[in-house]
Amino acid sequence: MAPAERRRPSSRAAGGGMRVGAKGGSGKLQQARAAAAPGQGYFTAGLAALFLCLTALLVVLPLVLPPLPPPPLLLLLVPVALMAVLLVLALAPSDGRSARGAVVASSCLY
Repeated sequence: MAPAERRRPSSRAAGGGMRVGAKGGSGKLQQARAAAAPGQGYFTAGLAALFLCLTALLVVLPLVLPPLPPPPLLLLLVPVALMAVLLVLALAPSDGRSARGAVVASSCLY
């Protein structure tokens, strides 16, 4: 088929058949799409400057501030306990039934 003979898809197939008008809710969506510049990425110059300032603070502040005393031993176990709870929740079956065998560790595997 020659390129000139190819037909463009109908508006119903391409856009779902919705007409954009004053009464429709998709006008706001088009305004939001038009507001974003086509070549603009996720990181703007302001975000890059903010990240540079945060990096400089993380480098300079430990050299300027006095050292802190070590935390209590019990406080050091909090991240370990959180990780253990997350591991148990990740391997627990999500449908409420017990696992059928010792081979299946997660409900997403069957």
